[in-house]
Amino acid sequence: MSEPSNGPAHQRHDRRWHQGMRGVLWVCAGALAIHLIPLFLPRNMPEQELAIARATPDINSRLTFLVPLKTNDKATAADLRAAAELLREGAPAEAHDLALEAERRDPTAVETQLLLARICDLERMGRCVEQSLRKANQLAPTDARADLLRADLSEEKGDFAGAMEALARAHQRIPGDVQVGVRYGRLLSRLRQPDEALKVFASLEGRLPPARLLVERGLVFGKEGRGREAVKMLQQAVQADPMLAEGHFQLGLAWAQLGNDDAAEEALRRADRLNVTDTRALATLCTLQVKSGRLEGARQTRSDLERRFPQRMDAIREQCRLP
Repeated sequence: MSEPSNGPAHQRHDRRWHQGMRGVLWVCAGALAIHLIPLFLPRNMPEQELAIARATPDINSRLTFLVPLKTNDKATAADLRAAAELLREGAPAEAHDLALEAERRDPTAVETQLLLARICDLERMGRCVEQSLRKANQLAPTDARADLLRADLSEEKGDFAGAMEALARAHQRIPGDVQVGVRYGRLLSRLRQPDEALKVFASLEGRLPPARLLVERGLVFGKEGRGREAVKMLQQAVQADPMLAEGHFQLGLAWAQLGNDDAAEEALRRADRLNVTDTRALATLCTLQVKSGRLEGARQTRSDLERRFPQRMDAIREQCRLP
């Protein structure tokens, strides 16, 4: 005869189930308490306020946590800069106040002046930008960061001449810096000063890998309409380093400018195989295929891109528009 449903076995099963549920609830409650404890502790430590603010996307909530740091004696200049960075985009006025307090607590920090310059730029306070960048240069005459920031701000406004002047100063401060040299040389080329650009790239010999240097020189020739010289230089680059994806990509562009679609496609596909995370090679190939009327090939190329990068589908369709 079967045991009734309310018998001892069933009661033991119920007890185990309730005990298990209580255990789960206790674990959940403990985890919740761990996350809530910082909210109930006396919050007088800047690190705690910054941590909570970083986890808070809403700018008004961030203001609640960060603005009081201005009067917190425990907050260092670095703490105040971090707080200002968190408010810079959404609340530049409050970020400005925090940065000024950081400057008061540590007047020698170049980082504070650079931050002030970025904030003042957001606030469209040109005189403040200039003052902060000038102070940064005075505090660290051999530091190129102020000039590089000035170049960034100038380029954003379309002032390429101003950006070039700033990059020239940065290049003088740190003449051996590869990133600064490449950026300066490219801007000189963009502003139609090929001889000066080539001089800058020549100064990077021994610091920039030979294949990369050949690519930069090839780009200068291409910008000047000297397509065959550009192709020759870029061919030398990919011969020097067959695995240099950027070299093959730029070679593909150079061949396209000369109207050699087959050579362009070969170089672009090689660039894509060498760097499968970069959409530029196949997106460029797709555009070339559309222009030359090879629509079936363009559809296949775009389909390959969409399958490989489903999260970038809208951007891919914008890059390669099919009729």
